[in-house]
Amino acid sequence: MLQEQPEMWLRGPINGVPAPLQPVAHALLQAAQEITILLTDFPVHLLWQKPAGLASPGFHLQHITGVLDRMYTYAQGQPLTEQQLQYLAAEGKEVPGLEPATLVDALNSAIQLFVQQLSGIDESILTNWRGVGRKQLPSTVGGLLFHAAEHTTRHTGQLLVTVAVLKAG
Repeated sequence: MLQEQPEMWLRGPINGVPAPLQPVAHALLQAAQEITILLTDFPVHLLWQKPAGLASPGFHLQHITGVLDRMYTYAQGQPLTEQQLQYLAAEGKEVPGLEPATLVDALNSAIQLFVQQLSGIDESILTNWRGVGRKQLPSTVGGLLFHAAEHTTRHTGQLLVTVAVLKAG
């Protein structure tokens, strides 16, 4: 059973992912596992609820998916596309009839793609400068990839609490 396995970082290296990026892959895969379990059979009527004004579960799922895409784009030294900017603007906006499982599937696909993309990163470029956003704030390839994992785990924790509060009613 999935829950009885050790955490991802204790299961060994992820094939093809460079050693310095293993923690990124482990954190993302751990988040995917926890979110999938957490939101199995999650009631659709709670997806866009904002307890105490906090972000909704739907927002967290959309946001993690979008952050992964945006951080990888920046890591590649590219600006965001119009489609990415539109996705960012739509994060957290209720989509009537959207099932939680659909958002979880999209998130899991984004995580799998990101981990796969890590395999193509030459570790010699991890310290290369990259600009972030319109202001081109300074970061590095490694910083962007790490931020994708850190930001995902932060929102996973927030999602865990939000879902618990919503389920408790």
